Amino acid sequence: MVFTFLYHQWKEFWRSRNKGGSIAAQLILGLFMLYLLLIAVVAGFSMAPLIHKLFPGKDQVVIFNGFILYYFLVDLAVRIQMQELPTLSIVPYLHLRIRKSQLVSFLNMKSLFSFYNCLPLFIFLPFSISHIWTTSGGIVSGAYVVSILSLVLFNNFLILYVKRRAINNIFYFVTILISVMALAALDYFKLISISAFSHQVFQLITQLPLLSIVFVLFALLIFVVNSLYLQRNLYTEELSSRSESKVSTDYAFLNRFGKVGELAALELKLILRHKRSRTTLIMSLLLLAYGFIFYRGPLVANNEFGKLMFAAVFMTGIGIINYGQFMFAWQSAHFDGILANKIDFTQFIKAKFLLFTIGSTILTILSSFYVVISYKLLLLHFVAYLYNIGIASVITLYFANFNYKRLDITKSASFNWQGVGATQWILGLPFLLTPLLLYAPFGISNQPYLGLAVVGGLGAISLLMRNFWIGLLVKKFEKQRYQIAEGFRE
Repeated sequence: MVFTFLYHQWKEFWRSRNKGGSIAAQLILGLFMLYLLLIAVVAGFSMAPLIHKLFPGKDQVVIFNGFILYYFLVDLAVRIQMQELPTLSIVPYLHLRIRKSQLVSFLNMKSLFSFYNCLPLFIFLPFSISHIWTTSGGIVSGAYVVSILSLVLFNNFLILYVKRRAINNIFYFVTILISVMALAALDYFKLISISAFSHQVFQLITQLPLLSIVFVLFALLIFVVNSLYLQRNLYTEELSSRSESKVSTDYAFLNRFGKVGELAALELKLILRHKRSRTTLIMSLLLLAYGFIFYRGPLVANNEFGKLMFAAVFMTGIGIINYGQFMFAWQSAHFDGILANKIDFTQFIKAKFLLFTIGSTILTILSSFYVVISYKLLLLHFVAYLYNIGIASVITLYFANFNYKRLDITKSASFNWQGVGATQWILGLPFLLTPLLLYAPFGISNQPYLGLAVVGGLGAISLLMRNFWIGLLVKKFEKQRYQIAEGFRE
């Protein structure tokens, strides 16, 4: 039966209208994955000399042990954004005598052939088989292999389960996301040490190899939980019946904005109910950790805000650029209906501004935890916030008038280049470079706080001029709307 499903999917792919674009995208993606696999192979077979070079004088097994759970925590964070759900068009099989268990088994088996499952095998197994065998014996080496394979399967089925549950309840997605970010933050501030814990775990396995069965049990448990949930919610009518209860959901806090709030609420529902827009939202939350890369003590202490400005604007405005770069294309499936209905375009543009402001406000509040590094970062983030809602949002909506590429919002955003064109690349330049250029003269003349005042002040002035900008954007939209609609029909 498995081969029958594979054959049907193969025929479905070659008969699809967009197979040309799919083949090109898969070739590019395949080359990128092959490159990463080659790096993993080299790293795996060169693990011992790499550890010796990077950590001279330290026990190689201790460093290796400390790296294992750390890797799988990062792997979890990557998978939650990038890993695709294995799919199968179920409707054609509903009238046939095919058991649910066969469909579930195919989906589970299909998920195993994932790039993310192969990568850790090439990284960890060569060292586990060669070096651990030499130092601790074959039984311990086998226990390492079993543990690593179990961790791979655990991450694979945990993410599949979470993503499936998140279709009807985003709470599961947010829970695991916050958990991973919290562990990363605790490790960053040295309140806990994931590496030390990982070493302790695998040191115990070295002493008692049978403890590796614990990883196996965890992997089996999440496999069973995932399979049972999938089997209970396999058919399309079972999933849709639950989602229908959310159709009438209202966002009361938007009611005060009248018709603008109503339009914003409709778009917010669109964001939360479709895969690509929801993935964009999750990605914006994940990138709040971006500051850990840029916010270094000496830079903050010396008031070198020019080197920190990019990260601040990026984190507080990532929702604007992530979602705004495809503005109007999110509604490409019903854009003709928008033009045909009696929708005031001024209110339509105001609703976009309202969503940008809400999104940037939430991200700015969430990013306030960087105050633990320095109170100066709160000031920097506030300046970046004023720039984003005052200037960056205007830039984004202006470039949206030149976006003519249709977008399928039911597909994942991971490695998906549909809708991406020159507009998206050009938008990033003024969006991110403008605050740096405004601040640069004051940074060079050693007037950092005056530079922040200028950037924030211009953002506030532009915010006060929002009605003026809306008038210009509405005129531009009215001029471009039919060209946009024509592009969305292709």
